[in-house]
Amino acid sequence: MAHAPVSNPHQVALQVSLEAATHKTIPAAQDTLALRQVFQNIQADSCPYTYNFHMHTACSDGKLQPESLMEQALHLGLRGMAITDHHTVKGYKFAQQWLLDRSPENPIPHLWTGVEITSRLIGTEVHILGYGFNPDHQSILPYLQGTAPQEEQAHAAQVIRAIQQAGGLAVLAHPARYRQPTEQVIEAAASLGIDGVETYYAYNNPNPWQTSPEQSQQVKSLSVFYNLLDTCGTDTHGLDLLRRI
Repeated sequence: MAHAPVSNPHQVALQVSLEAATHKTIPAAQDTLALRQVFQNIQADSCPYTYNFHMHTACSDGKLQPESLMEQALHLGLRGMAITDHHTVKGYKFAQQWLLDRSPENPIPHLWTGVEITSRLIGTEVHILGYGFNPDHQSILPYLQGTAPQEEQAHAAQVIRAIQQAGGLAVLAHPARYRQPTEQVIEAAASLGIDGVETYYAYNNPNPWQTSPEQSQQVKSLSVFYNLLDTCGTDTHGLDLLRRI
């Protein structure tokens, strides 16, 4: 909301304190202001030891139990992360409870809400990641039922809108992995108002994990061109957060 200019120093101080107080009421898992700041500073080496925004648990098609995933995240020293199970936030909720039940000596990573949603864009299947949304918001609930959306609900425009209406950020997962050219996919997603792209991703499952330089450079260039946020993630489906499979 736009604020009228104020010149009185006391009014300025009050306005700032009110805005700060409003921001503090946002749950940490839905703090997209902080998340934007992280995404704006993501680099090729941010993942997998500092940040990881693409991981799956046994609550969808992964092998790790949420609690085991969190233990690994803590051991790795992650500063920020999101569990992005397909069409469910059950894994996130287990992980959030795990954090609440513990008082570990090591710093606790910032856990944001996350999900991966199957959708359709320019005639092909794509995956859209949602971050920092309110999981109880009516707009996102149809996408958290454990199955891929169908028909109108599967359109990328609808998915992006639902994530954003729930207060979250929408990100195109692994943009260089689809049947359509990367340039066309990102252009189409950007035209729908997507917030970001998964710039740093390992497309050939290397061991140890490292971002694919050629694809990442291409996606980064397009990200800059369309003024999009950058993210990174291992897309872990196996038992090791340092691998994809």
